[in-house]
Amino acid sequence: MADQRAQGSMGKQAYEARRAAKAGVSLDKWLTQKDDQKIVVAAAARPNPLLVQIKAGWRRLMDRAHRPL
Repeated sequence: MADQRAQGSMGKQAYEARRAAKAGVSLDKWLTQKDDQKIVVAAAARPNPLLVQIKAGWRRLMDRAHRPL
């Protein structure tokens, strides 16, 4: 993963180095924290499978309730 980060443009590397210096951490630690944050955000964006099942069940019940007798 470190190799992928090193392939960025020089401007991007300089930008990330400034951000790391401002945060008071090393560039490597800054990029690791940034990658970890991306993983956390991606995990939070995934829907909960149990909640999806509950919504689907509720939707089926409501569809049946709206059908004429």
